[in-house]
Amino acid sequence: MQVFLDSILGILQDSGFAMLADNWLNIVMMGVACFLIYLAVVKQYEPLLLLGIAFGMLLTNLPGAELFHMDLFLGQHIDFQQVVEEGGLIDLLYLGVKLGIYPSLIFLGIGSMTDFGPLIANPKSLLLGAAAQAGIFFTFVGAILLGFSPEFAAAIGIIGGADGPTAIYVAKTLAPALLGSIAIAAYSYMALVPVIQPPIMKALTTKKERMIEMTQLRSVSKTEKIIFPIGVTLIVSLLVPSAAPLMGMLMFGNLMKECGVVDRLVKTAQNELMNIVTIFLGVSVGATATAEYFLTWETIKIVVLGLIAFSIGTACGILFGKLMCVMTKGKVNPLIGSAGVSAVPMAARVSQKVGQKDNPKNFLLMHAMGPNVAGVIGSAVAAGVLLSVFA
Repeated sequence: MQVFLDSILGILQDSGFAMLADNWLNIVMMGVACFLIYLAVVKQYEPLLLLGIAFGMLLTNLPGAELFHMDLFLGQHIDFQQVVEEGGLIDLLYLGVKLGIYPSLIFLGIGSMTDFGPLIANPKSLLLGAAAQAGIFFTFVGAILLGFSPEFAAAIGIIGGADGPTAIYVAKTLAPALLGSIAIAAYSYMALVPVIQPPIMKALTTKKERMIEMTQLRSVSKTEKIIFPIGVTLIVSLLVPSAAPLMGMLMFGNLMKECGVVDRLVKTAQNELMNIVTIFLGVSVGATATAEYFLTWETIKIVVLGLIAFSIGTACGILFGKLMCVMTKGKVNPLIGSAGVSAVPMAARVSQKVGQKDNPKNFLLMHAMGPNVAGVIGSAVAAGVLLSVFA
């Protein structure tokens, strides 16, 4: 009987419950994880990724589980043998993040679901997508002033592109210790696009500007849609080689969609592959949000800087839209400039919604999709520039 009681006592002493007494910060992190699960399930804030991120955060903060070890990935080089021999389940999954595999495959899926027709029909909208990336570089400077290193500042600034995979791709190289905070901030602001953008849009435009009706876009031929991804891949990758992984996968996915001869591959990229990678990416990124690296003042700064980055990007897109409105003598509705951030297609829908409030006859969705998909390209280029400078 005594042996049995000693065994039970030993099990309890070695359990996670006993370890919680010395790891109260883990309890806080598990509470944060449960709150994020609530936001994903009940509020439906980017649930496809936020749910995985939240559960990954929950798993990594379980005392004694040893599923993830951030110390294995903080250096410039990975000891693969050590990861295989000493790592837990999520350490192995995280290799897909650290090697840039998951973000690139996510871009493949995005490309297979994206119609670049509005951008091809109105190439000027590329300028709106470029203008909206200004938030990245303004925030980079702000992060430097707040004491972050140039590498960390670059990883934080990319949140302004409102593109989760791009933010993860940059952070996993330049600031792996901040990856969890940056990813959560990026996807949170993407989910809050309908809340954050309208006040900025209304503050920077007049009712007359918001009522502007734009003419219908021209039809785009299949040949143009096939040439576009090939041309963009060549031009961007030759100008900024560091952007080739993201841009190449984005455009390859789009080429598969537009060529019309590989429907089975397109369906796989849009569904099975996208879903599998999303699960692995979410859990792996969430696991980086350990108490040691997440419960810091840096996380609060990142959340604030991320909001500033997103707001500045939205504002710059609108202001450039106002300039185009003047240059075209009132033919461009400045509201479509807010879609220059690459939260596809939510930002374009917000432009449509705000425009229709002042003019029910306004149909801005397709016009806003031009700068919206241009923002995806712009954020990938910005990521490439930052990586080429600081990696």
